[in-house]
Amino acid sequence: MENAMLFPGDTIGIIGDSQNGIMLAQAAKKMGFKVAAYCTGQSVPTLSEADVKIVGRMNDKEKLQDFAQRCNVVTYESENIASETVEFIERFTKVPQGHETLEITQDRLLERAFFEQLNVNIAPYATIVSLDDIYQEIGSIGYPCVLKPIQKGFGKRRQQMITKQTDIARCADIIDFGTYILESWVECAKELSVILTRDADGEVNFFPLVENVYRDRVLHETLAPAKVPEQIEQEAKRIAKEIVKGLNYVGVMQVAFFLTAEGGTLYVKRLVPALSVPGYVLEQASSVSMFEQHLRALAKMPLENAVPRTSGAMVIVSTADLEKVRLQWSLKSNWSYRFFRIPETLRPVEREGYILVSAETPEKAAAQIEATGIWDEAKTEEE
Repeated sequence: MENAMLFPGDTIGIIGDSQNGIMLAQAAKKMGFKVAAYCTGQSVPTLSEADVKIVGRMNDKEKLQDFAQRCNVVTYESENIASETVEFIERFTKVPQGHETLEITQDRLLERAFFEQLNVNIAPYATIVSLDDIYQEIGSIGYPCVLKPIQKGFGKRRQQMITKQTDIARCADIIDFGTYILESWVECAKELSVILTRDADGEVNFFPLVENVYRDRVLHETLAPAKVPEQIEQEAKRIAKEIVKGLNYVGVMQVAFFLTAEGGTLYVKRLVPALSVPGYVLEQASSVSMFEQHLRALAKMPLENAVPRTSGAMVIVSTADLEKVRLQWSLKSNWSYRFFRIPETLRPVEREGYILVSAETPEKAAAQIEATGIWDEAKTEEE
């Protein structure tokens, strides 16, 4: 049964608490699969779409085993599930994504060592374990740069931008929490994402290339398709294919890039071995959504050819945006709304949902978004 294809009626297990889970569960049910969900709280929205609902800690081996044995396959719906948890589940059922790629990407040092082995461009960096290390390495890394913990998942809370020497002292508040990397800040013209699907035979299917727009280092919107020269798109896809070639991974993943203004050089920013927020735009921009394509890969079904369908943009809606968005609800015929229905017990959250805006070009969609004035004020925090 190791190579068996899944059919309607088979059970796909989804582990994780992010908003990706509910959309993946909805897509799975449309395709006829049963859904088992493992979440850490009773209020996680994914549970409302599940046929089998299990609530437990991510280190509760008894519950994890029970969950795994109820599923034909299990998928983690975000990159934030510990690789150790996935490795344990693999003892009892198939996890096509595997745990090895998560293990690499959840540690920034391992991830960069992996990229260096492939000889791809990455931002210069140094390993930091003390404040003195920053002072010693800043000469080779240069200004501006950013201090980041090697473990991902903390967001900006454990990061520090360094634009001048006096900023280094501000790192003292976080440096004792563990090992960090000091990474050069890449001045870029665009941030691009190659979102792809890798099947069980190692074949890769690409979605349309997308561009990510950040505000204060938080994703604001994604444009599709990205407006770049053909040779840049092909090079990004070539690098992405080289990166995923040797991985033990099946499903959707993202390779993010910086594209420099001068010379059009691509630097690999990160690898996300899971469903990711920039892929939301593909619901309208591609002939197949990332959720359905991910499920097709897990089920060993033939992958659809993900061809461009509609130009447009996806913009994130935060709690602060909700009241202003109501006016657009009654005005915009080309806006489609997706809200996660977050229960009060899980608030506050970074994202209430997102809006898909279709237009002749992604730039026109972005201009329409900005013309509303809803997102004029950048979401800033004290650095």
